[in-house]
Amino acid sequence: MTQTPRPTDTATDSGGRGWGTVIVTGGSSGLGAAVVDLVRARGGSPVVLDRQSPADTAGLEWVKVDLSDPQAAHEAAREAAEAADHLTGVVTAAGTDACGRLVETPLDDWVRVISVNLVGTAAVARGVLPSLERSRGRLVTIASTLGLKAVSDASAYCASKFGVVGFSRALATEVAGQVGVTMLVPGGMRTAFFDGRTEQYKPGPDADLLDPSSVAEVIGFALDRPAGVELRELVFTVSTEPSWP
Repeated sequence: MTQTPRPTDTATDSGGRGWGTVIVTGGSSGLGAAVVDLVRARGGSPVVLDRQSPADTAGLEWVKVDLSDPQAAHEAAREAAEAADHLTGVVTAAGTDACGRLVETPLDDWVRVISVNLVGTAAVARGVLPSLERSRGRLVTIASTLGLKAVSDASAYCASKFGVVGFSRALATEVAGQVGVTMLVPGGMRTAFFDGRTEQYKPGPDADLLDPSSVAEVIGFALDRPAGVELRELVFTVSTEPSWP
């Protein structure tokens, strides 16, 4: 793992819980990067867990880790959480996909989707829960509208996100009164997530997609709820989202 220095966690916000350290998986791009920007803007200290370096590392701690490796993800998350002076939140924004019919998708690619999206989420959660319990912090997991509605040629992604839904609901029950758990169900976003796909698996040129910064605002709202107040689940999509309801 490679780390860059982290500023002291002394920032607070005018309402809610205040902003200390927020760990963000997949924080180097897409939704994760938008969450990092939001935490910075609110005066908090983001810690990025990602195998790629963030574009701007000034005043930011980055832990280099492959989140498809459960043991590495668990240890990186645990160490980052234990090092934080005031851990207020953890956001599991890392995600990947492997489109195609099941028999045509390389098995390693299919398994990697499950490893990053579902097992990685659980491994990170397991690593940070003791610290979140001490701080009365909150875990925000990222599911998907495809964790509620299944579509063809997306068996790996649907399996992983359906898993995140079940995992989040079970964990919220398990740690009720100790750690806040919020599951976010976003629709499609304007990120690099769709890059590298064949045209049939890309949104059309007129597709209405969410700005990741608007999704980050929703995550910020969840993180800023007072301890003991549970915002369990949120569905956030454009009004024309085709995979909802």
